[in-house]
Amino acid sequence: MSKPILLRFESKEGQFRITVSPTDEFPSLLPAITERLPKEVDSASITLSNRPFGGDERRIVSLKGVALGQVGLSHGDKLYLKFKEHGPLNGDSHPPPQQHTSSNRLNGAPVLPSETATVSIPVSSPTALIKNPWETVRQSPLDDKLDRQDGKISRGKDHKMCRHGPKGMCDYCMPLEPFDPKYLDEKKIKHLSFHSYLRKINSATNKPELKSSFIPPLSEPYYRVRPDCPSGHPQFPEGICTKCQPSAITLQAQQFRNVDHVEFSSFDTVNQFLNFWRSSGCQRVGYLYGRYEEYAEVPLGTKAVVDSIYEPPQLDEADGCSLFDWENEKGVDEVARMCGMERLGVVFTDLIDAGAGDGSVVCKRHMDSYFLSSLEIAFAARLQARYPRPTKWSETGRFGSNFVTCVVSGDQAGQIAVTAFQVSNSAVEMVRADIVEPSAEPGVMLVRSEDDEGPQSRSRYIPEVFYRKINEYGASVQENAKPSFPVEYLLVTLTHGFPNEAKPTFTNSKFAIENREVIGEGQELSMIKKQLGVGTNDDPSQGVRAASDFHLLCFLHGMGILSKDEEALLCRVATTHDLADGFQLLSTPGWATLLAILQETGERPPKRASPFSIDPSSYLQHDRTEHIDTMAEGRLAKKMKGASLK
Repeated sequence: MSKPILLRFESKEGQFRITVSPTDEFPSLLPAITERLPKEVDSASITLSNRPFGGDERRIVSLKGVALGQVGLSHGDKLYLKFKEHGPLNGDSHPPPQQHTSSNRLNGAPVLPSETATVSIPVSSPTALIKNPWETVRQSPLDDKLDRQDGKISRGKDHKMCRHGPKGMCDYCMPLEPFDPKYLDEKKIKHLSFHSYLRKINSATNKPELKSSFIPPLSEPYYRVRPDCPSGHPQFPEGICTKCQPSAITLQAQQFRNVDHVEFSSFDTVNQFLNFWRSSGCQRVGYLYGRYEEYAEVPLGTKAVVDSIYEPPQLDEADGCSLFDWENEKGVDEVARMCGMERLGVVFTDLIDAGAGDGSVVCKRHMDSYFLSSLEIAFAARLQARYPRPTKWSETGRFGSNFVTCVVSGDQAGQIAVTAFQVSNSAVEMVRADIVEPSAEPGVMLVRSEDDEGPQSRSRYIPEVFYRKINEYGASVQENAKPSFPVEYLLVTLTHGFPNEAKPTFTNSKFAIENREVIGEGQELSMIKKQLGVGTNDDPSQGVRAASDFHLLCFLHGMGILSKDEEALLCRVATTHDLADGFQLLSTPGWATLLAILQETGERPPKRASPFSIDPSSYLQHDRTEHIDTMAEGRLAKKMKGASLK
């Protein structure tokens, strides 16, 4: 007869022990396990694992006929339980209210039910690991292409140092790694490209000569309390231990950047965006649409090519903008997808006329002030958190973001210039964890305190935050970031420019830009009729070529006249300019219906009143409180916390 053994079990409800026999089968343990778990637990969903996470999980009911001794369990071994709970059994679709009376902050103050989070960013668990991400995660085609490249930097034969023949190679002419510091310093490349950084850390993490198992080299920072601590104590803020609390944060400049260069396909794209400021004197916000391409100027580099700027509903003022709810956001993204584009980033203006009468502007952003304010960094961090970068080299299947932030402001010469930035991965996680908040001083970011009180406060754990700087004696010293620290530690600079030969995707961008009624520019059917040349142009192919305008495509999508297939064909004609596809579009019933409508009338059909319509006369008044209160929250320059990015 086998000697009884003691097995230990651990779940999110705590730990317990059961005395069993090695000859017992796994399903026979269910009664003893369910007795020690809550009544709402579904016994069929209970799984066993040899690790708290990332282990080999098996349902107990599926192990019928398998004895404990067959899997090598011995006296004192520990197994980890996971399970699901039953839904409400009384027909009520709402879960029972949660009790908050026992929840307390670390300083002992109670957490009230009315206190909610201030950061509306989807929170992901660090334990949601993906098994074999290199097999399951779907990257972008550009990332797959760069993964297949060697990335070596070739060098010619050094006639002074090389002593070998034309087919030989030595240390002076052998190819360099894409992350070689001397080469980057020589070319004045400040940051490594994403794939160069990946090669660098992967060569240190995985060594093929050791024949060890592959480990994903990338892992995102996580500064929140882990919700699934294996210690078995109550969840934070009722309990915390060294296993689930985040470590101290030491800020330093990020070595790499996810995107190296921002390229605007034509100057007209930026010029049309600036026309709003020229006409109104107010600032403007727009989203960048385009594609990512390989950037040859940086080893294994990536560039964002901007083909169009879409301006969402907003209220613009001389010192900032207020973003409203964007009702047709999904529709615009769908049109961009059919055109082979995606949302690349955001751009906004910060311009003040110098008053000289020569078109010069005031230089506000420079090395002695700031390049991106703390409020704008928080805004960019929220957007980057909304658009993560999928990669098979990370244990969670994502790492960083390709989303860029561009600012149109004055340079030191008084000219209008574009600058491009990203915020670091640490900045995104600190904003997501609600550790930092913007300051009234643009060049300084504040670190929150657990003692903060107010209707918007919530239970949070604030770890220690440090940063390193060069003191007055030239030594590198570590400083405490509380209560504030410079925003430069959260910034990553990108290069930008225009192509030598402009080859824009959209060749006829003359249609009125959306949401500009406040300056007297509206999108009407008569404008479509004029741009397509309906009734005035006998060449139908000319009308098809005139449809190469992203703003026109979005307006036609909102009309709902064309079918999905016809819209996809129209987008293909607008981007490829293929006459064969154009003549195919002319024969479709949807396009014939559109032409018939345009021939009959040039007036815009009546539509329901929009909550974003603003009377221009009232817009120019100083008191805009009535309009602002009725709009969706989201002030870019006044109240960033109100911006909902779900």
